[in-house]
Amino acid sequence: MLIVLGGLPGTGKTTIAREIAALIPCAHLRIDTIEQALRSTGADVGPAGYVVAYALARSNLSLGQTVLADCVNPLPVTREAWRAVAVDTGSRIVEVEIVCSDTAEHRRRVEQRSIDVPGLVPPTWETVQRHDYVPWSTPHLVVDTAALGAHEAAKLILSHTRD
Repeated sequence: MLIVLGGLPGTGKTTIAREIAALIPCAHLRIDTIEQALRSTGADVGPAGYVVAYALARSNLSLGQTVLADCVNPLPVTREAWRAVAVDTGSRIVEVEIVCSDTAEHRRRVEQRSIDVPGLVPPTWETVQRHDYVPWSTPHLVVDTAALGAHEAAKLILSHTRD
């Protein structure tokens, strides 16, 4: 099973991912962590973080492990790449867009975010608003963290893995 959490920074993806990882055994692939590790080597990151994550997902899925991808997943090309990973490994995919419909709350989260990845520079509210993020055009689950807490969101997402 491949569970892909996407959405703008500050919507609650990582918080929800941690809740899911506490409920089921899975490999948690966090793009922020991968990209910061690449930056720490002096590499120009570009799409490399996602490419590394796709390879790690393929490897873990091939071993029969559930993979939880935690990423902005902003473009049709990134979304299609995750679907290709699932197809290549014969795995089921659950695609989830995490949103926060309360703009004031979303801004507060971005501005008060604590960073747990050494060296990672947090985005500003302005950069989040300008983020290249294309609306989804394919079927997916939408979870609004203005309405659900992280634990409830995790349980909702996991309920969709059993369908």
